[in-house]
Amino acid sequence: MRNLPGTGADARPDLSHVDTWIFDLDNTLYPAECQLFAQIDRRMTAFMEARLGLSPDEARRRQKQYYADYGTTLSGLMIEHDVAPADFLGYVHDIDVSAVPANPDLAERIAGLPGRRLVFTNGSVAHAENVMNRLGVSALFDDIFDIAAAGFTPKPKRAAYELFVNRYGVAPARAAMFEDLAQNLAEPHALGMTTVLVCSQADWLNDEPAGKRPARPGDVHEHVHHVTDDLTNFLGRAVVLAALSDPATRSET
Repeated sequence: MRNLPGTGADARPDLSHVDTWIFDLDNTLYPAECQLFAQIDRRMTAFMEARLGLSPDEARRRQKQYYADYGTTLSGLMIEHDVAPADFLGYVHDIDVSAVPANPDLAERIAGLPGRRLVFTNGSVAHAENVMNRLGVSALFDDIFDIAAAGFTPKPKRAAYELFVNRYGVAPARAAMFEDLAQNLAEPHALGMTTVLVCSQADWLNDEPAGKRPARPGDVHEHVHHVTDDLTNFLGRAVVLAALSDPATRSET
């Protein structure tokens, strides 16, 4: 991890107060350079084209409009067209995850984090499991909180975070949240969590709405405590509690 301009870009981040570790999935646990979400994005457009009878250009335009207006494309489809979430999620997450490399170093770092480890994603459990299995980290997490668990209320809406906090009894002052979208860290910061923005140099989708692209090195946000472009190294440098939980006691997610 190189030191990045921005709030809290320190070489040895002090996370010794943290006992609940919360990770976004896409473009956070794996690098955005994999372009995995680009596959999902194309399938969202194709779903709308087929389901709504739209031209490719209009399907793309409306997809991004729903994303901007409702927080996720799925929310827009549910509200505007009464689309069943399972239909959409099953289709858009039917992708090739081989672009995600196994990451034993990341697994080692996560295994050394004391306390609970949770994934909080706007995607589905099935998608999260596919990606986490590929990374080699599935057995290291206590649970996956997906869009269904959130009642299909997506991040960055406050209600999604409140549901998450209440479900797991999270003490925000002892929690850290890792995200690639800066806007998804505003509510965790307001709740009292430590926030970590995971940046990327990856070329990204040119038509993503403002605020919806993965963060770039050099981004500065008042609600972000730490910034990194290498999650594995960041976790390796972090100062954490010495007492480690035993990964062998965790069940598969």
